[in-house]
Amino acid sequence: MARLRKDKIRQLVREHFTASLTEYKERLNDTGLSARHLQAYKDEIEVLDPETGCPDMSDDYLDGPTLTRFKAFAGLSDGDWAENERPLLDEVRKGRLGMLRELLKAVERRESYSFGQAGTQPPQMPKAPEEPSQTLTGTLADYLAEHSRQWAPKTVSQNRAYLDILVEYFGSEKPLGSITKQDAAEVKKVLQALPASRNTKPELKNLPLREVIKAPNFKRISPKTINSHIQIYQAFFDWAVRHGHCTEKLFQGMKVAKAKHPETERKAFSEAQVRSIFAALTEDRSKLVRKPSHKWGILLGLYTGARLNEICQLQVSDVQREGEIPYLLITDEGDDSKRLKTDAANRKVPLHPDLIRLGFLDFVAERQSGKRLFSDFSYSKNGGYGRNLGRWSNETFLPKLGIKEPGLVFHSFRHTVATNLNQADVPEPIIKSILGHAQEGVTQEVYMKSGYTLSQLRDAIQKLYQKDETFGTQQP
Repeated sequence: MARLRKDKIRQLVREHFTASLTEYKERLNDTGLSARHLQAYKDEIEVLDPETGCPDMSDDYLDGPTLTRFKAFAGLSDGDWAENERPLLDEVRKGRLGMLRELLKAVERRESYSFGQAGTQPPQMPKAPEEPSQTLTGTLADYLAEHSRQWAPKTVSQNRAYLDILVEYFGSEKPLGSITKQDAAEVKKVLQALPASRNTKPELKNLPLREVIKAPNFKRISPKTINSHIQIYQAFFDWAVRHGHCTEKLFQGMKVAKAKHPETERKAFSEAQVRSIFAALTEDRSKLVRKPSHKWGILLGLYTGARLNEICQLQVSDVQREGEIPYLLITDEGDDSKRLKTDAANRKVPLHPDLIRLGFLDFVAERQSGKRLFSDFSYSKNGGYGRNLGRWSNETFLPKLGIKEPGLVFHSFRHTVATNLNQADVPEPIIKSILGHAQEGVTQEVYMKSGYTLSQLRDAIQKLYQKDETFGTQQP
């Protein structure tokens, strides 16, 4: 639990009530507003207004649904609320009051007509277009309200944190249309100076942005993270231009060059390394594998190319069969804690014959009494279910096999599958379907929305490691 900054509280309040006002206006357009509701809102305004109301009574008006909806929107726990209750109540009261006043103005506009008198007014010269006056915070609230429904919870949190930097730099009331390309270039400089440990180091946590970038002796965020910030900024301004909130797209072509570190880039395992891994998992001469979950977790990585968390969050019901083809259903359904990186990650991956021969379906049958396939992998808010297997693989299994080197981690199984399928002349769109990558091109995006059949995917999967005669399906 931490005390929230004043500007952060105001931003959350503005975003929440901006979204609420939009919903109220939609309802107003659909059904209008009854006299009873209109009077109730007028009474609430009188109580919430500091000049006419009473602070104690206004707290009563904020009890119940108003606070519940705001806490859910802002992602605040009961502990967070208790730590910041007084400033939160004050700002929520102001936000609710401002929203209701805007709603009543909208009601008044819809309850009257203005016709004017033809011929009595001299012709008016066309006015020059006004500079867009929407504030940065208000536009960000609209943007997040529209897009957060399609984003995973972790993505919502990450993108909100990235966009918060714009608010810190420019201020919440900055007119969006006044931000220039030169301003965007200055933001890029700020990102390049931003410490990677801002949210974890006590000496940096409470420093304003313009001071934290001056802090010496701290590692700066990586070029990849800088580019992730710039990517969401570019998407935001593109959206703002399309919706008439500003006139110029910013942050285009401003990504920084990534440093080349071949020694740390993830890469595929060699044929010899794959043989060593396979032998350690199936023969266990090294006595490294003491948990069935470790054995089958890595074998699934070796034979499906699935991401670490996709494997570790599997449920027993995700192992299915269609006709004669058993397969993994990789999905984020069935549990609120399951998540996928992209929409394209929802897919079916046929089981390789080696997995069946080695007894994977027997392992699944043994787990039928439970819900999760790998129940011994605990959940982590940041790492999902994959943290335990990832640590064991990268810190114990691979090092003790003598094949741990820079660039070789659990994710290398994914690279290995992609490399082997390419070398087996499997078409790239089928490889993308197996790995859960988005398709590209009109043919794939428009005409192949239904994807490939399980038979086609099975035929591709069976080509894995065919050229290696030292292990796999060919072995007894």
